[in-house]
Amino acid sequence: MSSPAQNPVAVIGASGSLGFGLAIRLARAGMPIAIGSRDSDRAAETAARAAELIPGGEFSAHDNAGAAGAADTVILSVPFRNQSETLHNLRDAWRPGTLLIDATVPLAAAIGGKATRMVGVWQGSAAQQAAEMAGVGVRVVSALHTVSAASLTDLDHPLQQDVLVCGDARADKRDAARLIERIEGLRCVDCGRLEMARTTEALTALLIGVNARYKVHAGIRLAGLDDSRITWD
Repeated sequence: MSSPAQNPVAVIGASGSLGFGLAIRLARAGMPIAIGSRDSDRAAETAARAAELIPGGEFSAHDNAGAAGAADTVILSVPFRNQSETLHNLRDAWRPGTLLIDATVPLAAAIGGKATRMVGVWQGSAAQQAAEMAGVGVRVVSALHTVSAASLTDLDHPLQQDVLVCGDARADKRDAARLIERIEGLRCVDCGRLEMARTTEALTALLIGVNARYKVHAGIRLAGLDDSRITWD
């Protein structure tokens, strides 16, 4: 893998709580972050806010296309209602072989419903829709749906959570896992092909209900799965 100093990670949707939490956690781990937004002024505001929290972090602000074009790895963390439009606008912005980590969840809240309900996606899942729309040559992996955004943004909160990763190519899942696991306390677990994202995405709605009921920011940890059993090569 190339040096992180030469290849920033783009976070599209970093003004949202999950995207912002990922941006600052990755920056604290030493990754340069390219923050993308539909509004470049909003991206600049988000980058400035992140720099206040991570004084030694490296943040740059872009519109979405600029962020995607600046990075070999892109994390897409936008509301479901914005996913298709965002991907449509990025079709000509990707670098060859871009790794797209899709964290989109098709919650009913995107269309005025409850956050504890899902909406149907013709392709089967938001990640499969992303794979269809991103275009040839973009490597799509689904991940990060069960990680609490509130926990990520609270830098004093220790993370002891599993990240459920789905994708059709093992090498792509490996690359995504190596990046995500730079965040202390996150462990990636291979959950199979991209089609399994329809299950992992739905866990977001489940956790929203659990967390609201118990007033916590719980994530998922798979009991009985020893670290030594998880390999990516």
